[in-house]
Amino acid sequence: MVFLGGYLVVDGIGMTFFSNNLWWLPSAVNHGDLDYYLVRPVSSLFFLTLRDFAANSLINLIFALGILGWAVLRLPQLPGPGTCALYLVMIAAGALLHGLLHLLLLIPVFWMHSAGSLHGIFYSFSRFMERPDRIFTGWTRRVLVTVFPFCLMASFPARVFLEGPAWGIVLHFTAVLVAMFAFVAWFWGKGLRAYSSASS
Repeated sequence: MVFLGGYLVVDGIGMTFFSNNLWWLPSAVNHGDLDYYLVRPVSSLFFLTLRDFAANSLINLIFALGILGWAVLRLPQLPGPGTCALYLVMIAAGALLHGLLHLLLLIPVFWMHSAGSLHGIFYSFSRFMERPDRIFTGWTRRVLVTVFPFCLMASFPARVFLEGPAWGIVLHFTAVLVAMFAFVAWFWGKGLRAYSSASS
């Protein structure tokens, strides 16, 4: 239940802060509406992904936090405050990773000019987030905790919370997050160079 609550919180944060912004991104690319955001004196990537706040999804996030709190309070023994703080940081980082993966799978719209299948691919992969990482083995698990790290977002925070801080897990989580952020920033730059603005 702690794992499930964490998964719902990660998904709720993604739906509240990222999904609305990313949903309309392909349309903005195809219609040249991206120009408005590129001329702003802030990072276009930051502005575009956090521009809107989905108040209707906030209800889902509140319920998810309630489920997580209920599951934690039912534990026979609560972890220490340091472990709890680390868990919350990792859940927030998992939500950021969720948004980065969604954006990563949408950036090809700069070349493809069609996004229906891209959204579908992301939501299909998102199903892996619903399952603990340990049910997968071999290369499947390696891919799902490194290349397409959907199994990191809720599983690794839950493992740290329930089993105690394993710094190998924390370092792996951090390295994947940093590498994904750097790759998405680079890929976004490549996409912008291929972008045909409304004025071109």
